[in-house]
Amino acid sequence: MDKLRMQTANKADDNFKKLAAMFPNAVTETINESGEVVRAIDKDVLMQEISCKVVDGNEERYQFTWPDKKKSVLLANAPINRTLRPVREDETVPTGADSEGKPYCSTGSVDFDTTENLYIEGDNLEVLKLLQETYLGKIKMIYIDPPYNTGNDFVYEDDFAQNTDEYLANSGQFDEEGNRMVQNTESNGRFHTDWLNMIYPRLKLAKDLLADDGAIFISIDDNEVKNLMAMCDEVFGTSNFLATFVWQKKYGPANDAKGVSATHEYILLYGKNSDVWMPGLLPRSDEQLKAYKNPDNDPRGVWRASDLSARTYSASCDYIITGPTGLKFSPPPSRSWIVNKESYQNLLADNRITFGSDGTGRPMQKKFITEVKGGITPETWLPRERGGDNKIARYELKDIFPENLFDTPKPSKLVSYLITISGVEKDAIILDFFSGSATTAHAVMQLNAEDGGHRKFIMVQLPEKTDEKSEAYKAGYKNICEIGKERIRRAGAKIKEEVGFAAQNLDTGFRVLKCDTSNMKDVYYNPAEYEVNMFSRLEDNIKEDRTPEDLLFQVMLDLGVLLSSKIEETTIAGKKVFNVEDNYLIACFDSDVSEETIKAIAKQKPYYFVMRDSSMASDSVATNFDQIFATYSPDTVRKVL
Repeated sequence: MDKLRMQTANKADDNFKKLAAMFPNAVTETINESGEVVRAIDKDVLMQEISCKVVDGNEERYQFTWPDKKKSVLLANAPINRTLRPVREDETVPTGADSEGKPYCSTGSVDFDTTENLYIEGDNLEVLKLLQETYLGKIKMIYIDPPYNTGNDFVYEDDFAQNTDEYLANSGQFDEEGNRMVQNTESNGRFHTDWLNMIYPRLKLAKDLLADDGAIFISIDDNEVKNLMAMCDEVFGTSNFLATFVWQKKYGPANDAKGVSATHEYILLYGKNSDVWMPGLLPRSDEQLKAYKNPDNDPRGVWRASDLSARTYSASCDYIITGPTGLKFSPPPSRSWIVNKESYQNLLADNRITFGSDGTGRPMQKKFITEVKGGITPETWLPRERGGDNKIARYELKDIFPENLFDTPKPSKLVSYLITISGVEKDAIILDFFSGSATTAHAVMQLNAEDGGHRKFIMVQLPEKTDEKSEAYKAGYKNICEIGKERIRRAGAKIKEEVGFAAQNLDTGFRVLKCDTSNMKDVYYNPAEYEVNMFSRLEDNIKEDRTPEDLLFQVMLDLGVLLSSKIEETTIAGKKVFNVEDNYLIACFDSDVSEETIKAIAKQKPYYFVMRDSSMASDSVATNFDQIFATYSPDTVRKVL
């Protein structure tokens, strides 16, 4: 049996192996900062191999850079020993009660065993790394509303500490998890640098999660839009830029604004591969549908009259058309018809030309609704009528919470619109790793209720503490995650109430997972660092406070099994056994596992079987283990931890 890695992949190692396989002559060795000999890629040889001029030193070239960019790249690639721990039970937080005496919020899952939605608490950089194996290329749409770098606090974890007194003075706050909270003011000298270091590695990791036909939408304001676009051009490629939407966030000007009132924000859209991404079309409005009629009872259905002239002049398409009443028509000045004379005669014979109800109108082409695109092409201008605005968003939250919990939430109408134009299937996975008030989850549930879809959401949010002076804190919400989860609970209940019977299969639950340290002790990863006489005390390489279900989810991460997978708990020969996705993965973490248990599991022919290395009841069980599987399920992949 092979030992599970139980840590995230080292992306730098993976990239090195790919380059080494393609260009073995570029592999070399060098001395690192510690004086150790390490492998490397000779850039000069590599550039020669791809027939490009070597760019070196201070030679002028187009690039986008900032202090600590190299460290930011390394941060994205570095592996971590972390895991996601499930939270099944409702851990009720005493925040008050509604008219029925029900608590305002709780931190546990909703419909843990049946839901396909995920709510993950933790630093999104770590979570994105943990999701790499399992959700690589599986996410169809990402929407994020990251911190806008307005000078307010934002929390992140990094290794970019500076030695200047000024920076230390501005960076002295830490949250309860030890993450640095930066008062990111212009005076710290790193106003843009800190923000770029925060967002860059997250975007690099997010790109890998996208499917080939997937896309990412990013909300941003004027402070960082130009830097964000330059960064996205680098991460996703300039050819994969799809659009910049301008969203009308306010109905009118703010009279207290300094200078010009900002009434809009931006939403950048980048695809994983612009060649295969296709936008979703918008439904036609009742007003647009009214343009299609059938006055001549054409058996092909309703149609509208379309201009027969073309803006670009063509001599072959410049001719006289004679109408049914004998009237003669020429193309408008400096224009021509859209078809030549022969093609026009074919259209006329097919009853595709109209001269109006009395036959005296200018010639027009009949466009049948059955022959045009199934909807309206999206536009980059997003007025409040189409995407809502900040005021609508506040009213939406007020309808769910009596308290004023967020200053600038996004309306679910906006996110629903973006999901619609993203072109994703009705069963797609949608990710938001700056979840905040969980607007994206709300939008997914609402859209599923409207069109019968089965889209799944993954929300990721750092459990950032609420300000003690805020209404949220006074209402009992100690961190943002508590608000987000309660918003999903209440929004889901409200949607089901409004939709009624049609919502009987609507998934409004979510499986809560919390980012934590690995379930494994240090000896698991670095056994060579521990003396032989210590192993009697370290026989069990699993931390004492971890449950079998904790182990199961780390195994699922390591093997790339969807975290929303169906999990059944059974007992075989007195041992607890987890069955994931109908025998795709079977795991047993109990001690003293007998041959009877091993044989019963092998007979179920799982694709994967995982157990603890020290769980064999005896030496004979260990000796016969492989033979049992060879007899009953030779194709099963066996792993230990």
